[in-house]
Amino acid sequence: MLRALGMLAGTAVVGVLALKLLGLLLLPVLGIVFGVVMFVLKLAVIFGLAYLAYKLFRRWGEERGSEAS
Repeated sequence: MLRALGMLAGTAVVGVLALKLLGLLLLPVLGIVFGVVMFVLKLAVIFGLAYLAYKLFRRWGEERGSEAS
């Protein structure tokens, strides 16, 4: 019984240490991935707003062209 409990405690300690080391290694990777995702979303918003402005100016130009003629 005592041997099984010691084995369980040892496994828990090794698991916690592995989790801590893995967290230290993966945290910068997650930060980089988050930064890349935010950069892509920022570009998508910028291009989307530029496309919207292009479409609106084209529509306003067509409306003014039909009024002028």
